[in-house]
Amino acid sequence: MDRLVNTVRPYAWGSLTALPELLGQRPTGEPQAELWMGAHPGAPSRADRGEGPRRLDELIAADPEGELGAASVARFGPTLPFLFKVLAAGIPLSIQAHPTLDQARAGFAAENALGIPLDAPERNYRDANHKPEMVCALGDFDGLCGFRRPADAARLLAGLAVPGLAPVIDRLAAEDQSEALRGALTAALALDPETVRRTVEVLAATDPDGEYAPYARIAEDFPADRGVVAGMLLNHVRLRAGQGLYLGAGVPHGYLSGVCVELQANSDNVLRAGLTPKHIDVPELLEVVVFEAGAPEPLEPVPVEGTPGEELYPVPIDEFRLSRFVLDGAEREIDGRTPQILLCTEGAARLTAADGTVLDLARGQAAFLPATGAPTRLSGTGSTLFRATVTV
Repeated sequence: MDRLVNTVRPYAWGSLTALPELLGQRPTGEPQAELWMGAHPGAPSRADRGEGPRRLDELIAADPEGELGAASVARFGPTLPFLFKVLAAGIPLSIQAHPTLDQARAGFAAENALGIPLDAPERNYRDANHKPEMVCALGDFDGLCGFRRPADAARLLAGLAVPGLAPVIDRLAAEDQSEALRGALTAALALDPETVRRTVEVLAATDPDGEYAPYARIAEDFPADRGVVAGMLLNHVRLRAGQGLYLGAGVPHGYLSGVCVELQANSDNVLRAGLTPKHIDVPELLEVVVFEAGAPEPLEPVPVEGTPGEELYPVPIDEFRLSRFVLDGAEREIDGRTPQILLCTEGAARLTAADGTVLDLARGQAAFLPATGAPTRLSGTGSTLFRATVTV
């Protein structure tokens, strides 16, 4: 077992206080957006095995089967298949979508061929992997997810009575749903600044508790951004603590406020549609987005048969598996056949390895468990542990 030293990413949308509070640290005065736990080369965790901290990606590269297990390596390759995070949104994140595996491989190869540096701001594909993801709220968590039905989006936009929105509303009238949504998003991302300004002005005067409220709050932070209108094409969703949400490739989404754990494939590929000063590539975004309407369904955890105390968030992918233990004093046991990261989000927890080695985790601390095959016992009272691993 390795206690992890993890990197906090100070993106502009991050909360000033939420991550410091989770980690028991003093706020820096700067936004603290994401805590990364894993082996992504962009910000790998470090583990100390008595010889000083070493990057987790380097430890895995030195002995893939010893760290990940033969089954994981055979199925997913010699890298940790997932990236685990805590997100703390103080203001909205960008509206975005992620590519399929084939799209990521093609896009990564094409940008490499053009000689675009991996850290270039105009880069779309920073690796060759897809990025399905899921979140689980640690408190009230607001976001946008998936397209509204075209008729619902048209009604919402028309209710603002802003003449300049007509190109977006008109495209929503197309008979084919995919054509309607593609046309509306394309038109929203091409709106003139005066229409955006007028839309923001009208939103500010709407009922602060009505259906326009999420978009009015977005407009406060991004008053000149076309993403304000693009966001109105998407469903607003609010998660309660403990509820999850799965986002497959091509699903447009954006997180508005709150703190969550996020588990995703080991990738940093993002195509953006707005609410950001970062690079927006509309043609590439339109290639990636899946233009289908549908209301998001929050995930509730379900008990895991054969593992008392474990609650699973079921998702249609094997590269990551998220579950939760709410420890009530009874000792629990997890198997060690797969690589896993355990994160304590409430209270304190004790991990006891098969050889008797003990590792205590305080709130905000995480541990990496290599795939040794041996079980690990979990104990604590009033504690919550999230378990990130794979299915093989």
